[in-house]
Amino acid sequence: MQYRRFGRTNRYLSVFSLGTMRCLSSAETVRQTVVRALELGINHIETARGYGQSEVYLGQALQSDLPLSRDRLFLTTKLVPTPDAATMRQAIADSLHRLQVDYLDAIALHGLNTPQHLAWVQAPDGCLPALREARAAGQVRHLGFSTHGALDLILAALEIEDFEFVNLHYYYFLQRQAAAIARAAERDLGIFIISPADKGGQLYAPSAKLAQLCQPLTPLDFNYRWLLSDQRLTTLSFGARQPEDLTAIAAIADQTGPLSADEQAIAHRLEQALTTTLDPDCCRQCYQCLPCPEAIQIPEVLRLRNLAVAYDMTAFGRYRYGMFENAGHWFPGRRGDRCTDCGDCLPRCPEQLDIPRLLRDTHQRLAGRDRRRLWED
Repeated sequence: MQYRRFGRTNRYLSVFSLGTMRCLSSAETVRQTVVRALELGINHIETARGYGQSEVYLGQALQSDLPLSRDRLFLTTKLVPTPDAATMRQAIADSLHRLQVDYLDAIALHGLNTPQHLAWVQAPDGCLPALREARAAGQVRHLGFSTHGALDLILAALEIEDFEFVNLHYYYFLQRQAAAIARAAERDLGIFIISPADKGGQLYAPSAKLAQLCQPLTPLDFNYRWLLSDQRLTTLSFGARQPEDLTAIAAIADQTGPLSADEQAIAHRLEQALTTTLDPDCCRQCYQCLPCPEAIQIPEVLRLRNLAVAYDMTAFGRYRYGMFENAGHWFPGRRGDRCTDCGDCLPRCPEQLDIPRLLRDTHQRLAGRDRRRLWED
């Protein structure tokens, strides 16, 4: 396991972190998974108030005999933004109680996704004063945020001086946040990449075509290597359900250097497949088509089409497409079939794509059953 400096926190974290959103079956499973992660060299564990019983189970695991002392463990929880300080104070107290700890190494505002959330942080009577109080009292040592928001909102949040790290969705198949990565690095923030296996493309269950394009690696390992080769990124989340799942990262956790010739060839093949398969209908994700009068998230809809057509990532596309109009600010925007053919987007597209036709095509390909989120009953 390799370690990298987590920005201006000046703590060194393992390049893989244990995320606990999926490890919810029992307190004993959580304990065994934590022990196995620590044995592999992972020193960062992340949970959240919104992850079912995760904080409670993790708190019980922390009271057991672990192969790493508390002072060497970096423990993060995530709390949703609140409009007032009192609500945040109570949330902090509740998490400390559930986790059975005197302090947290970090709290991340969970889902700083909308302008309203950003206003709550910046308001004099918002949630940030409570977080500052907790930091001054030694209840938390470092503050950051996670986000599913738009790039301009993320860039604005990165300028808030209190934040020392950011949790971002950024992968080979989703590079929209490249400017946020660059700005976070400039400001010396720790960068935590969340859900590279699942939101990164459900790469643990790749299509045959994607698997072939990524040989001799698996698609998942290629994505990990693409991320780990970027020295600006501190750590990648790994969401284990059970201790055996952690075997998947044991070998790659030391492979943090530049991409090899073979790995660069994989990236070239993937780009070539994208271009040749989709030409002339390839959306290059410039986002100039927005805003849409019907609030369709055009670039994301067409990104999912890109992946389905170029790499046969249809199952992933259906999973994500089904979240439109069902996940609120966690996955904003409306479905492609909401297009009214107004043509507002057409003159703004540098690729001169027939966007209304592609939106309808995407809906036909990907519309399917809704999928329950992991922490919902």
